Amino acid sequence: MARKMKTMDGNHAAAHASYAFSDVAAIYPITPSSVMAEATDEWATQGRKNIFGQEVQVTEMQSEAGAAGAVHGSLAAGALTTTYTASQGLLLMIPNLYKIAGEQLPGVINVSARALASHALCIFGDHSDVMACRQTGCAMLCESSVQEVMDLTPVAHLAAIKGKVPFINFFDGFRTSHEIQKIETWDYEDLKDMADMDAIAEFRNRALNPNHPCQRGSAQNPDIFFQAREACNPYYDALPAVVQEYMDKVNEKIGTDYKLFNYYGAADAEHIIVAMGSVNDTIEETIDYLMAAGKKVGVVKVRLYRPFCAQALIDAIPDTVKQISVLDRTKEPGALGEPLYLDVVAALRDSKFSDVKIFTGRYGLGSKDTTPAQIVAVYENTEKEKFTIGIVDDVTNLSLETGAPLVTTPEGTTNCKFWGLGADGTVGANKNSIKIIGDNTDMYAQAYFDYDSKKSGGVTMSHLRFGKKPIKSTYLIHKANFVACHNPSYVNKYNMVQELVDGGTFLLNCAWDMEGLEKHLPGQVKAFIANHNIKFYTIDGVKIGIETGMGPTRINTILQSAFFKLTGIIPEEQAIELMKAAAKATYGRKGDDVVKKNWAAIDAGAKQIVEVQVPESWKNAEDEGLFMSHASHGAQEAQDFVNNIQCKINAQEGNSLPVSAFKDYVDGTTPSGTAAYEKRGIAVNVPVWVPDNCIQCNRCAYVCPHAAIRPVAMTADEAANAPEGIKTLPLTGMKDYTFTMTVSALDCTGCGSCANVCPGKKGNKALEMAPLEANTEEQKFFDYGVTLPQKEDVIAKYKETTVKGSQFKQPLLEFSGACAGCGETPYAKLITQLFGDRMYIANATGCSSIWGNSSPSTPYTTNAKGQGPAWSNSLFEDNAEFGYGMLLAQRAIRGGLKEKIEDLVANGTNEDVKAAGQEWLDTYAVGATNGAATEKLVAALEACGCDKANEILAQKDFLSKKSQWIFGGDGWAYDIGFGGVDHVLASGRDINVMVFDTEVYSNTGGQSSKSTPTGAIAQFAAGGKETKKKDMASIAMSYGYVYVAQISMGADFNQTVKAIAEAEAYPGPSLIIAYAPCINHGIKKGMSKAQTEEELAVKCGYWHNFRFNPAADNKFSLDSKTPDMENYMDFLNGEVRYNSLQRQNPEKAARLFAKNESEAQARYEYLQKLITLYGADKKED
Repeated sequence: MARKMKTMDGNHAAAHASYAFSDVAAIYPITPSSVMAEATDEWATQGRKNIFGQEVQVTEMQSEAGAAGAVHGSLAAGALTTTYTASQGLLLMIPNLYKIAGEQLPGVINVSARALASHALCIFGDHSDVMACRQTGCAMLCESSVQEVMDLTPVAHLAAIKGKVPFINFFDGFRTSHEIQKIETWDYEDLKDMADMDAIAEFRNRALNPNHPCQRGSAQNPDIFFQAREACNPYYDALPAVVQEYMDKVNEKIGTDYKLFNYYGAADAEHIIVAMGSVNDTIEETIDYLMAAGKKVGVVKVRLYRPFCAQALIDAIPDTVKQISVLDRTKEPGALGEPLYLDVVAALRDSKFSDVKIFTGRYGLGSKDTTPAQIVAVYENTEKEKFTIGIVDDVTNLSLETGAPLVTTPEGTTNCKFWGLGADGTVGANKNSIKIIGDNTDMYAQAYFDYDSKKSGGVTMSHLRFGKKPIKSTYLIHKANFVACHNPSYVNKYNMVQELVDGGTFLLNCAWDMEGLEKHLPGQVKAFIANHNIKFYTIDGVKIGIETGMGPTRINTILQSAFFKLTGIIPEEQAIELMKAAAKATYGRKGDDVVKKNWAAIDAGAKQIVEVQVPESWKNAEDEGLFMSHASHGAQEAQDFVNNIQCKINAQEGNSLPVSAFKDYVDGTTPSGTAAYEKRGIAVNVPVWVPDNCIQCNRCAYVCPHAAIRPVAMTADEAANAPEGIKTLPLTGMKDYTFTMTVSALDCTGCGSCANVCPGKKGNKALEMAPLEANTEEQKFFDYGVTLPQKEDVIAKYKETTVKGSQFKQPLLEFSGACAGCGETPYAKLITQLFGDRMYIANATGCSSIWGNSSPSTPYTTNAKGQGPAWSNSLFEDNAEFGYGMLLAQRAIRGGLKEKIEDLVANGTNEDVKAAGQEWLDTYAVGATNGAATEKLVAALEACGCDKANEILAQKDFLSKKSQWIFGGDGWAYDIGFGGVDHVLASGRDINVMVFDTEVYSNTGGQSSKSTPTGAIAQFAAGGKETKKKDMASIAMSYGYVYVAQISMGADFNQTVKAIAEAEAYPGPSLIIAYAPCINHGIKKGMSKAQTEEELAVKCGYWHNFRFNPAADNKFSLDSKTPDMENYMDFLNGEVRYNSLQRQNPEKAARLFAKNESEAQARYEYLQKLITLYGADKKED
């Protein structure tokens, strides 16, 4: 049957093929494989049928370990079952992989291969994860491209069934999983035709069933275990032939030539590479280039990695070969070589190639780009038997020198590169663009998206290629025909126009006229444009965004329209029609209003492009260099890190850093407080303070997600020395001080949350959002403010546990990579203001770990004494235990010190030491007062100077009572980490758990968690969640000795700070669950109204604020007022996660929303009963 051409990424290709053969999919979200599971869930919801005529039964589990268990159980009971995973998730499945393989169950684990967390987490691609599974007994099949994923995924499923061996079907994370290509797709009839229905029937008949029962999973003893283990050998011996049989069936259907090992290159090659994965396409492209120059080179592409068939490898290698270089995309420290290399050496040892030199090279770790020039270096290397490519290793000197960049893409290929800001829609629009080109022209198309790991607000680079010939360039574009810059702040930060070919096109989104361009464009940009005949255009996307109702930051479809107009790939009218259809398909779930705004933006984008007449004078413009933030103040270690590493990474020059740059950071440790040096300047509008309307409530600073707006209390001298033009007021209630509100314009993300909560005076706000460009002068007032000492008497006057007083304390979380308007960071920032100088933080992987410590900047910072949160991330699943371990360490070390101090107090002779020691012992368990007591004790011990004193002083950093916190989201706390959270809370120890409850897995794209309420649409709950939200608070309260609070900052600023202070002061375990609006919710009002959304959630009864304090007379306080549930449906319909269900299935929405509302009502009634249950007379002894 003729195959249809479609434009899709590798994840969708794998999902399309695996769906056909699956009865059941047990899933759990993890980047970059979640897309496969999401697609499977969506198709099942839409009613797509597999080859058996049924929808796939999709179930989200609580963890990858859980998913693997469900896969095992489902297979055992006779259903063909698959799962999709990567990285740490795959490692959690390893125990079950042994079982599934041992029981000969034909499961398929589809993996978008990804790096494993070691010294640091890395969400990007390599083979570390799959290589950790090569010993499990699973077969392993690898694909090199999106087309191969489509073609060969059925081979994994079919061979598993016939061969009775489970398969890990893998391809490169990101480079293949997220690369979009125009490919040929399978028709399910063809797939059904290849399936061995007899083998499927045999599998089902062998399944566990009470009608013909058997027992599996016994415990065997030394007498027989070994023999039974060896009995599986024939199946592994036979499997390569089974795989080749199905490859031949595929070849017969679609005219390909897939083998276990495929050779490409010169028939008489003398130097070949052996490799797996997407690098093979780059190698093929490079071989074409080198063979045209007469070079005798080739590549063996490994497809079936396990079982490793030595004869098939030998058969693939030309007899003429004199040198083999094996490339591995993984690192196994301490091994003689990497895994593929060791297999190749073993396979060729006694063969006709036994005398051929075999070299081993590492490449591409963590998605490091691998280019044709690097491949040329491999072919030219005849000296280094162990080598690396793509980096400069000046420590162990393993790296090969890379020559000049090569152009190896097929002639006639058009290359385009788009520089966007995370969450401005650039990536989404480009995904639509490439699909429009792929699906509506006869051209081949490829798209790949390169971005940092900040949340929204980071830099994104979209790489699009299209042309008449297939595109095998699995590397980034550095020579483009078209470059678009969607954020004007980038022009002096990155080399963008320099990547254009002569005569190329540059489109700049900015509000500048010719005068503005003269002022803002750096000299090197002007000179390149003028000297290389660059066609230069501008468009004011912000203005058009405001005019069309899109808003100032959603400029994606405007710029997309300009791209199609300028490139002329598709006739303008047809392009506009196709863009509008794509916008409807993409944004239809958000409502007709959003679709119409996008349509207006598309129309405007094509019409409002301005062609710039390039002045002759630009040819001689001087090179001004890139803006790189240079650190000249602060801790020396922070300065060194910023100047040597951070500034280069932020300028997109991180690839040039040599290995030696990291010799002081081998263990992944980086200094605190480096985010303050970034000054990204990404906001469109920033708040401007209007003193006449200010009541000095400090709410604006309280809610700011990025700590970019701060009140400052100044003495008369400080006010007099302030930069000229600073606006001030007398500080209310403290006449000796002057008050000002400072804004870090260059750190602000422009969310407007501050202006939103500002009460102002007589209806006039004290903060107005105004263009950044006109208000950059505000920065100097902020910079001055942070140099001033914290005013302890001001904090004492207003009390640090109040909204106003807390904001005069330095936030020790600042300028993070969180989204504009983030609902999580205001809580974390407040906690650091209250306890940051003595905090340990164990942070679960997720949004809060990414905005909390995403390379290269560190937003957790230090105070004037150099104290601040000691922050670390272990994994996702083990965070509570990780934090508990930190506490155990403190208890052990402090406990030992306590014994020594008790001895000095009881038996010592120094009265000062005895007095200070007694005060320290008296406050031992009270963090609020033990710090001061510790300072006195250290001073007394230093004055004493005796041996015992010096012994204690050697560990003086451990003396004071620390505040142990465990941070994470609801995906962690409610699901994968719940067992650990429960255990830690049950321990009775003095430990604080903070849950940022967004009601979805925010970091991986908005998948459903057990915190997701009834009726909400989320990834993995495409048809709306049928079950109610888990009541985490009640589970914790059931222990009776755990402090529990639910808070929602925007609903009650005072209750938030009160609950946090009480929780920390409580001498046992505490759990705080904080409602946190998220961009995944699709709030109609926008994220500037996140605090309003928190307020509305409580007012209508969707969320309830309360505190359960076991130490109080009235243990339970229901802090939120009786809800007005008349507005409940309005609240639900104000968020896309709910209202999209209303549009796609009104009857189901009505049923689930009514259920959601009744659950909220029942919960409020239950909470009312707790007031009585835990009244004053119920206080336990």
